[in-house]
Amino acid sequence: MSYLENLFSVRGKCALVTGGATGIGRMIAEGLMGGGASVIIASRKGEVCEETAAELNALGLPGAAEGVAGDVSTEEGVAALVAAVSSRVDRLDILVNNAGATWGEPLEDFPYKAWKRVLDVNVTGLFHLTRELLPLLEAAASDEDPARVINLGSVMGTQPVAEGAYSYTASKAAVHHLTRTLAIEFARRRITVNAFAPGPFRSKMTAFATGTDDQARWVGSRVPLGRIGAPDDAAGAALYLCSRAGAYVTGAIIPMDGGQSVQHGVGLFAE
Repeated sequence: MSYLENLFSVRGKCALVTGGATGIGRMIAEGLMGGGASVIIASRKGEVCEETAAELNALGLPGAAEGVAGDVSTEEGVAALVAAVSSRVDRLDILVNNAGATWGEPLEDFPYKAWKRVLDVNVTGLFHLTRELLPLLEAAASDEDPARVINLGSVMGTQPVAEGAYSYTASKAAVHHLTRTLAIEFARRRITVNAFAPGPFRSKMTAFATGTDDQARWVGSRVPLGRIGAPDDAAGAALYLCSRAGAYVTGAIIPMDGGQSVQHGVGLFAE
């Protein structure tokens, strides 16, 4: 194995990607498969996950995919997903908490139920799934090669902007803080915990704004690097964190946003 392959390979590793049938989750799943990992793709609709797994397996990548049903919005759903994963693997090298929900309405109309629905998936489900999978993560962990947890945050969790998605932006800020909290607690277990804070990518959640090429170009024109995120951007970041290259990184909130997290309208002396 070459130097680069040794540094960035995830060959032989087992991964679970929640919300992995579409969007950034699928991009990460494909990237991990490209690096040689076996990936369990989970979301509420098991049949969609199975279809996605079949499509990814048909690409001829070094790794393999399997689709399962998994609903992290309820305690029962988390327990069922843990049972499904435990029946398939005896260790879990990588957990990607990508499943997410959002809700957007004007401030005056924003409903009470929108907080519970979004927080249940984005924060509560993420926490409980991670905790319940600790035995499998610990079984894969070592000093030289920690197990990895990647949480999906958002640039909306780092920047004070809601654009009608009040519970979403609050939930993602919570994900970032929870990531740091778990990173220090899990370090002694030899498990790293990091988060991505993506800007705009194409997904079901952003289809209203990036669904067409014209829309994607317009949204991308507002990003400092001039475009929305591409599949390789998510895949490459995941391979970095999950391979030997990222073994010493924990507690990081990694911006994956083309510069949006440092974008501002302040110009003290510019004309």
